[in-house]
Amino acid sequence: RTRPSLDTTVLRSPNLTTAPARRALVAALHSVRARVVSIGIPSGTPSPQSTHASFAAMSASCVAPAAVSASAASRAASLRRAPNARRLSTCRAVAAHAPIAPNEMKPPANLHGFKLVREEYVQEYDAKVFLFEHLKTGAEVMSLSNDDENKTFGVTFRTPPENSTGIPHILEHSVLCGSRKYPIKEPFVELIKGSLNTFLNAMTYPDRTCYPVASCNLRDFKNLVDVYLDAVFHPRCVTNEKTFLQEGWHYELDSPEGEMTFKGVVFNEMKGVYSSPESVLAREAQQALFPDNTYGVDSGGDPRVIPDLSFDEFKEFHRKFYHPSNARLWFYGDDDVGERLEILDGFLSEFDREQVTSQVATQPFFTEPKRVVASYVAGEGEEGEEQKSFVQVNWLLNDGPFDQETALAVGFLDNLLMGSPAAPLRMALEESGLGEAIVGWGLEDELRQPTFAIGLKGVASADVAKVEALIEATIAQIAKDGFTQAAIDSSVNTIEFSMRENNTGSFPRGLSLMLRSLSAWLYDGDPVMPLRFEEPLAQLKARMASEDVFTPLIKKLLIDNKHCVTIELNPDKTMAKTQDDEEKARIAKYRAGLSPAEIENVVAETLELKKLQETPDSPEALSCVPTLLVSDIAREAKSIPTDVSTIGPTKLLTHDIATSEILYAEHLMDLHAVPMELIPLVPLWCRAMQRMGTSKRDFVEFDQTIGATTGGFSLSPFASSIRGTDDVAAYLVLRGKSTAAQAGALHDLMGEMLLEARLDDRAVFKQLVDESRAGAESRVQSGGHSVAAGRLDAMDNVAGYVNEQLGGLAQLDYLKKLAKRVETDWDGVVADMETIRAAVVQRAGSVTNLTADAKTLESTAGAVETFLNSLPATGVGAVTTPWPTTLLLPSQNELITVPTQVNYVGKGANLYKAGYDLHGSAYVINKLLGTTWLWDRVRVVGGAYGGFSDFDSHSGMFSYLSYRDPNLMKTVANYDATVDYLKDLKIDDEELTKSIIGTMGELDSYQLPDAKGYTALMRNLLKVEDSERQQRREEVLSTTEKDFAAFGETLEAARAPGAKVVAVCSPEAAAAAQKERPDLDFKVTKVM
Repeated sequence: RTRPSLDTTVLRSPNLTTAPARRALVAALHSVRARVVSIGIPSGTPSPQSTHASFAAMSASCVAPAAVSASAASRAASLRRAPNARRLSTCRAVAAHAPIAPNEMKPPANLHGFKLVREEYVQEYDAKVFLFEHLKTGAEVMSLSNDDENKTFGVTFRTPPENSTGIPHILEHSVLCGSRKYPIKEPFVELIKGSLNTFLNAMTYPDRTCYPVASCNLRDFKNLVDVYLDAVFHPRCVTNEKTFLQEGWHYELDSPEGEMTFKGVVFNEMKGVYSSPESVLAREAQQALFPDNTYGVDSGGDPRVIPDLSFDEFKEFHRKFYHPSNARLWFYGDDDVGERLEILDGFLSEFDREQVTSQVATQPFFTEPKRVVASYVAGEGEEGEEQKSFVQVNWLLNDGPFDQETALAVGFLDNLLMGSPAAPLRMALEESGLGEAIVGWGLEDELRQPTFAIGLKGVASADVAKVEALIEATIAQIAKDGFTQAAIDSSVNTIEFSMRENNTGSFPRGLSLMLRSLSAWLYDGDPVMPLRFEEPLAQLKARMASEDVFTPLIKKLLIDNKHCVTIELNPDKTMAKTQDDEEKARIAKYRAGLSPAEIENVVAETLELKKLQETPDSPEALSCVPTLLVSDIAREAKSIPTDVSTIGPTKLLTHDIATSEILYAEHLMDLHAVPMELIPLVPLWCRAMQRMGTSKRDFVEFDQTIGATTGGFSLSPFASSIRGTDDVAAYLVLRGKSTAAQAGALHDLMGEMLLEARLDDRAVFKQLVDESRAGAESRVQSGGHSVAAGRLDAMDNVAGYVNEQLGGLAQLDYLKKLAKRVETDWDGVVADMETIRAAVVQRAGSVTNLTADAKTLESTAGAVETFLNSLPATGVGAVTTPWPTTLLLPSQNELITVPTQVNYVGKGANLYKAGYDLHGSAYVINKLLGTTWLWDRVRVVGGAYGGFSDFDSHSGMFSYLSYRDPNLMKTVANYDATVDYLKDLKIDDEELTKSIIGTMGELDSYQLPDAKGYTALMRNLLKVEDSERQQRREEVLSTTEKDFAAFGETLEAARAPGAKVVAVCSPEAAAAAQKERPDLDFKVTKVM
């Protein structure tokens, strides 16, 4: 399923202008949680409990990464950051010559206008590195060559803004809207339609803009590179103001008597960002830490300031910074180095060398700590509950990037302080009872000067000072006591395992390395240095064996550091109205200064822009974009090696795949065994099982043992419909990984948790409830599209209902009640959790899935069997009757209100219940809708950040969804008009070919070994046979124009009275929708 949150086809250009956003993507990149990706969970969602499997299960990509323990949290990846990617594709590398070992590779004979500055072999990634400089322009090129077929290219410019008008962000959107060689509205979208890319996007940072692409198909890769290079160096947006108006901001007025508003994709995106308290906190912190350099403004754009930006300023920013002399270019993979240079010189040689002033100035250190008090938009809240504050303490750590050994040491320190629930600083805050959840990103080292931040959200006003005091006292105590050897061993193994595994989940490894290299390269440092870790790691381990490495760092960086800023962010119930009134007053003032003729001109410009947006490029114009042919696609579906057998009552799936002697293990237990009334408690039970220790050892020792001996493990629920039946695949999923030598320890610890975990610590459980509630509220506010989709599913099918209880709005309601019950009926809560354990921990109905090479599978078989034999044969009190098919939410239109300036609009219906029989063409049509009709109407014309459709081929549920949308009922009208669009669609062969190829790129997604094993597991659970996958593949490849019209008829179900609308919006937007469409009889559900 495709419910995106950040970096996706429909949500172009993730805004990485705050540390939490970058850190969330880092966590995704390094697979630090067991989670399902690309089938229904937005990035950053901590567990697969609300996931639906998609048509990807029928092809390749059902899920990706393996588990890393929650105890080995994202700090394991904090040594070097990297944003996440989007989707994966078919991989058919083409080697022009016999392969040469990277360490034996020589530079090409013809350097095509470049000079070789440096060459090295990086053993850590078996890569030969050439650093080139373009003689004519000074552009720098990092060229990495190895046997990775997932080739990556990127061009990065330093783009430091001087204000918060959002120039870098708007320009990043705009350059992809047509160029000299590709003079159409959006080549980016055409590439999405018809490319096999494994990554295609662009990212705005506080000081840089990155344009990376990746593909496993060499021809496709070269196409992507060509389009992106032409886009950044020769964009049409600097001569076509309409693009600036569309992507940035403009006054919109449909008639002289109508309401005038601000409209623009980035403008509206940032209104959504500023509706999130966490985003506001991050911006306040960054700007307070860096008042004197470019980090003191918002490169993403402040909605209050974006309308100050002029087109002339926009053009000048591109002229100044988008020049080869300011470019850092990156190639990675198995393509030819000489061809790389030839491609680049074809673009760079048009330019002459210029002196571009783009360096990021050093922020001078403060002589005294500072404090900032600010506000965030708050709702009315629950009756009788106080709206609470955020408190975060922030430090600037250095005057520039750390050297490699110091960076490694600080990364270890970050992990030791905060990297797991047992880490002392994190533990002290979480168990203090002073707040609901941790905020702050810990170590942030992607910018020129590293920072550290920690705090709490959900803090009562009376406790704000206590939080600051607790942070100060805890850090001082840690410096006094030091870290235990067990804590250090755990941290070392966690980080070293992550480094050596190099598991980037669904994202190209080349992208990860590019962003790692940029952490030094961007600031004129050594671009190779961040890629090495063996030698500095050995040196650091030697130092740790002979001296106290961390106490001096704590004292220098935190205790004695005066460059410290405390942010107190308080709720303001009037802030939303104040901001709305200010925006309306600004527009009214502008309008009052216009003559009638000038007002008519605004109307004319509005209509002209809409006409341009709604007018498609001609087929002749579109033909300029390079594409592959259907004949380039293999007709036979790839299979994953799978052996199915049994160990006693447990079904066993094994996958003989090379994994560098790492065992990836999943153990599934039947969730149907849990009484339905206890299903909403399961997510909290999963967390509690991992947070209270066991009968053998306390929580800290247990957590540190996991970190010291394994790659980690996690526990979470999963549920999905199974096509063609009323059955629901529902399991408790225990996912873990370790080296072959430690498989016994991994399974011993798994068994100890399942059978002997304590569940009686009320203080810890209360904190888990508070954390979960805070996270759920944040997801409603910032990921409302997923919430809306979950509600629609829950009205339609049992799996949707179960997922709603596990992770949707129903889960949030349950958490609110559970928080009170913990205080009044703790014994009852404990009894319920023990009931869950007794029922679900059993061999009956269990499935074990193992992925490793044959030797590792053989050597670890004994440990696996011992673990399984330790489990009870049957559960005590296990439910044995199937879930009734009537287990659904009431079917009704619903408006879910939260404090927000944007909407998330969903509408859906079940196509199978309307008589539709699944055909592979549905995937092609869904793909096309997201890149044509919905993209144009909801995003381009409507101004939403994203608009897309989602077809769950297992349940039959078809949903329309929008993201950060200024409209509500207008968007619903666009959804309904999809039917007519498809019925009337005339699609030429070239457009059809693009859609088929783009669909195949998603079906044949590139996967790392652990992802392949989990994909095979999902296919087995959801009863997807290889023969059916082949059938769907043939149907995709043979899709015709007639299929689109036929599917349009099918989609009548999605605009019939039985289709339902669910939207997350503000109270004001809800009232307007009720007034506009009283016939829909909306139920209004207030959340915050």
